[in-house]
Amino acid sequence: MASDYKISKILSPNDCGETAAHQAGICIPKNGKILEFFPALDPSVLNPRIKMNFYDGNKKRWEFNFIYYNNRFFGGTRNEFRLTGMTEYIRSNNLSAGDEIVFLMDSENKYFIRFKKYIPREIHENSGTYVLKLGNKWKIISY
Repeated sequence: MASDYKISKILSPNDCGETAAHQAGICIPKNGKILEFFPALDPSVLNPRIKMNFYDGNKKRWEFNFIYYNNRFFGGTRNEFRLTGMTEYIRSNNLSAGDEIVFLMDSENKYFIRFKKYIPREIHENSGTYVLKLGNKWKIISY
């Protein structure tokens, strides 16, 4: 598969459901190049959304929802983009905080999803335990 556009996200504990907090999917930053990866949504509609099909390495189709929670402009408080419906994918691949999800779009605008498991590399001094460093880690891999 030749890929023309790749972005990735290092999963946070919240993304993986490890915090038991109620969260509606992975937050997509309003960064132009990252947001351009996803289909355009009509901001004049309350909370516009589109279903997106992603294919994994086994050619299994995963359906996620790309949503613009824009109710701030309709009397509410939210103004954010999210990719929802990912819980089954995350759980079935045993993903956890620190793992990286890679989203790909090929030249025919077909979407793919892959992941890279986090391999701890830093050992906490004298304890033999690993230290996991996290942040809001979205990046553009190729454009």
